[in-house]
Amino acid sequence: MHQPRTFLDNFFLVIKGLCMGAANKVPGVSGGIVAFVGGFYEEFIYSLQKLNSKALKLLFNGRFKSFYQYTNAQFLALLIFGMLVSYFSVSRILDYFLDRNETLVWATFFGMVVGSIYHIGKDFEPWNQRTIPAGILGLIIGISISFLNPAKENDNLLFIFFCGIISVSGMTLPGLSGSFILILFGNYVLLLVDSVNALYDTFSDIFSGDFDFFKDAERMQTLKILAIFTLGSATGLVTFSHLLSYVLKHFKATTTAVILGFITGSLGVLWPWKRTIFKTDGTGIPLLDSNGDKIILNYQRYLPHIGDGETWWAILFIFLGILVLLVLDWYGNNRKENKQVRAAR
Repeated sequence: MHQPRTFLDNFFLVIKGLCMGAANKVPGVSGGIVAFVGGFYEEFIYSLQKLNSKALKLLFNGRFKSFYQYTNAQFLALLIFGMLVSYFSVSRILDYFLDRNETLVWATFFGMVVGSIYHIGKDFEPWNQRTIPAGILGLIIGISISFLNPAKENDNLLFIFFCGIISVSGMTLPGLSGSFILILFGNYVLLLVDSVNALYDTFSDIFSGDFDFFKDAERMQTLKILAIFTLGSATGLVTFSHLLSYVLKHFKATTTAVILGFITGSLGVLWPWKRTIFKTDGTGIPLLDSNGDKIILNYQRYLPHIGDGETWWAILFIFLGILVLLVLDWYGNNRKENKQVRAAR
């Protein structure tokens, strides 16, 4: 049974959802890091695990209050609401700044991840013969993923289903960006741009009373791909939550060590000094999705020029990102101490 949350607790849950949504939107950033650093990762995983056959039975039998309590529905609803609001607000602001000065945005996120490594690692004491190799393994995997070259686009439906399973990893696995993994798989454009555009166009046609899209073989194939991708995402969300809840329950220290190493290794993905390579029309002009955003194909890293003014601005923003995490860490510890004092009275 979860303790009742105050209005302030619920408000901050929505804010955390906003942050998770914004993090999931940016390739290379993981919403799972927000959950981990925010101190609600385990509750998030355990709540997702409750979306199972028992929950469906409670729902179909009309036992809505039992379903609400069993699934921790208020917690999930507030988080998801924050993510949805983020898509139309915070993530749009991020798109604006990424379009105008992406180096400073990457630098801020880089600093925030460095801060999160400190936040997670400072209280992690059980470094031993089991957790140290686990941390090194996570580090190696994170670094390896950072330097993989993207594959070619693949619209095989079984592979699309697999992409769906992997795409939700950014929500459940701290340090692993689902959108970046899709770039590596070569299907970022197909699944997060072309398919979404096809769905948007289909809804527009339906609302205008035009059903000719049923005769459009290419549109129907893209919608089928989107449906398989969505099914894979739902499967991945349930599967990952059950797997992670098990390992967190039985191997918490080892799992935390792997995550800490993985997040550290993933810093290569967030390296601020890189150029974004966009999909073009063949003449060098970037193609846009339905939201007017440039379509990302890959990133090209480079070493900073010390004499360049932008480099020093980027370094400043790295420290700004670290400072944000330190302030959040201080605030979280302060709230925890105040709660303990109130409980003692």
